[in-house]
Amino acid sequence: MKRPKLNITNTLFLTLTPIISVLGLYFYFSHEVFEWRYVFLFFIFYVATGISITAGYHRLIAHRAYQANPLLKLFYLLFGAAAFQNSALKWAQDHRIHHNKVDTDLDPYNAGRGFWFSHIGWIFFQEDTEMTFDKDLQKDKLIQWQHRNYLFIAVFIGIFMPTLLGWLMGSLVGGFVFGAALRIVFTHHCTFFINSLAHIWGKQTYTDENSARDNTILAILTYGEGYHNFHHKFQGDYRNGLKWYHFDPTKWLIQTCSAIGLADKLKRVPEEEIFRAKVRMQKKRLLQKRDWKHEYLEAVESLRLRLEETQQKFRALKLEYKNLKLELASAKHEKVEEMRLRLQVAKAEFRAAYRHWKLYTRALGNNA
Repeated sequence: MKRPKLNITNTLFLTLTPIISVLGLYFYFSHEVFEWRYVFLFFIFYVATGISITAGYHRLIAHRAYQANPLLKLFYLLFGAAAFQNSALKWAQDHRIHHNKVDTDLDPYNAGRGFWFSHIGWIFFQEDTEMTFDKDLQKDKLIQWQHRNYLFIAVFIGIFMPTLLGWLMGSLVGGFVFGAALRIVFTHHCTFFINSLAHIWGKQTYTDENSARDNTILAILTYGEGYHNFHHKFQGDYRNGLKWYHFDPTKWLIQTCSAIGLADKLKRVPEEEIFRAKVRMQKKRLLQKRDWKHEYLEAVESLRLRLEETQQKFRALKLEYKNLKLELASAKHEKVEEMRLRLQVAKAEFRAAYRHWKLYTRALGNNA
């Protein structure tokens, strides 16, 4: 195999920014009085650039999981560039290849090549061939504009702006160190952890067809991107954190933007499809623990089918009930009352089936 060429620009930038950050912190604490305002400046740019990568580069542009108002998209492109992770055009195309060729030699950040390579090593090298971009990315004028002007935007918003704000706040050094250098390093490695740690550490809740994992700690660091197993199984969904309690600020931002008219056409995978994937993974994990007798295998499969059947019935009746209420415009109509009763019965059947499934699989799991 032909040895890839070192990308000097990327290597120098990724090597020097941590060194500059450490030296800058030493200089700042040696010559100036620490003030929390510069930590606040760090977090403002950390959030603005990080969320522009997750909500903009990732879920909007790479996966087209929703549509955004041009002003919101412009914000993403400006502050996404300031994260110094390449243009949205290049970032999104790399990411699409990653999903299509995950864990293979064609995956740009293949986790199979080890932590170091998937985390940062892949960025150090030039691609062997020139990249071909998908048509939707080629035709998008805002994305093309950002790609042409990427370096200027990145330097202006990612370095000059926080440094200027720091100077206006009383310390040019404080603005540069906290708002630019240190923030760039933190944003880089939090994003890189999704390519590396999120394929090594965590749970495979929905699929084991690839190495992606769900990891709550990484989700906290990356605005919800840590629910990576869910994302790889259902990449078109605008959510990464499925449950209401999952820490997914990117999801909450998209929902808020939708509520105020800045985003629409949010894509959601049907709940029954997600549920089926989760139950089938539970069954697969159980059967991997030991060679079960035929009667146990039959019982598990029967329970799984019953569970999926009752869940599908409950979801269908729930939708039918909602539509009927809108159609009749009266919550006390006889048909609505009848449908409500059917829905309650279906819900009880589903809960009973789910409880039975959990008890049975837990008992088998404890005896594996």
